[in-house]
Amino acid sequence: MRSDWPRIRLGDVLNHTPRPVTVEPNRIYREIGIRSHGRGIFHKIPVTGAEIGSKRVFRIEPGDFVLNIVFAWEGAVAVASASETGMIGSHRFPTFRPEPASLDPKYLLYLFRTAAGADLLGRVSPGGAGRNRTLNRSAFLGQEVPLPPLWAQQRIVSRIEELIAEIRKALILQKQTQDEARELCRAILATDAKAMPTPMRELVRFRSPDVAVRAEDTYQFAGVYSFGRGMFRAQAKSGMAITYRRLTRLQRGNFVYPKLMAWEGAFGVVPAEFASYVVSTEFPVFEILEDRVYPEVLEIHFQTPSVWPRISRASTGTNVRRRRMNPKDFLNYRLPLPSGTVQQRLRLVKARVDRLSDLQQQAIAELDALIPVILDRAFKGEL
Repeated sequence: MRSDWPRIRLGDVLNHTPRPVTVEPNRIYREIGIRSHGRGIFHKIPVTGAEIGSKRVFRIEPGDFVLNIVFAWEGAVAVASASETGMIGSHRFPTFRPEPASLDPKYLLYLFRTAAGADLLGRVSPGGAGRNRTLNRSAFLGQEVPLPPLWAQQRIVSRIEELIAEIRKALILQKQTQDEARELCRAILATDAKAMPTPMRELVRFRSPDVAVRAEDTYQFAGVYSFGRGMFRAQAKSGMAITYRRLTRLQRGNFVYPKLMAWEGAFGVVPAEFASYVVSTEFPVFEILEDRVYPEVLEIHFQTPSVWPRISRASTGTNVRRRRMNPKDFLNYRLPLPSGTVQQRLRLVKARVDRLSDLQQQAIAELDALIPVILDRAFKGEL
């Protein structure tokens, strides 16, 4: 921070402005939430006043400086925009109005994304371990922050947003490139006129759960994202906390999906880094018969959005969000099996796409890392 900027008490430029809302049982309301790490406001699903019940709620207005008192220490602060007009927040989301002649709320927002700002929020959020910390509003308003004149604040905000906008453009281009590469892989499968509808039972072999759960052991679980986004590292659990008596230990190249979310594109081929992770019996696991089908074919096919309605129709259950694809239904599913020549071409192209994706992920990480640098330089007066 620049040493020549005056330090001003937050309570002198921020006014706590609660606006209590009298909830009507038959009206529809929409609450806000705030993501940690400066990622802004999100909108919760609409609810009736009857569902809100006796909970105290308050009106949000554009231009409010808002924070989540439970996660402020983790950067859950935001400035309300026109998109939040008419929305509400619980008592955990106090609103403040800046003195218009003294403070640009976005200046404060970016300040709290710096290391010094995060340290301030941590100091005024006492409590026990991690997620039991709650911001003390009086202590917060009693803190001093460096505050240049309003015109200088606005210049800093403008420059930060200009540079962040350039980073976002680069990130969008990276995503578009990834999407186009995936579309190329899908096109290779879609244009194979010789593909033969083949039951999955001829292409994969179901693996029975092979791990007997022991109370004294710890197990690292894996999960599968919906919408074709692959696998993720889930929780590690002690045997005492697991209700299943048996689990399945994943092997590289296995095919896996959650019964409950298959209809939403939750399928994955197990990468090397997930070998030895476990899944519950709610996740059928299959060995791929590579003399018939390459793993790349299954991965691309089942992560294609146009395929998911077919999966939904093959799943059982009357409630859409509770439909399940049991192993028997999956094994009956008929996959358009490409010719060996097309499978080989797909394997070669996908290998190149994966290498490109790795490079893009590195580029994305480097772009993300620029934001703290931009903020640091901005508040040193170097931009």
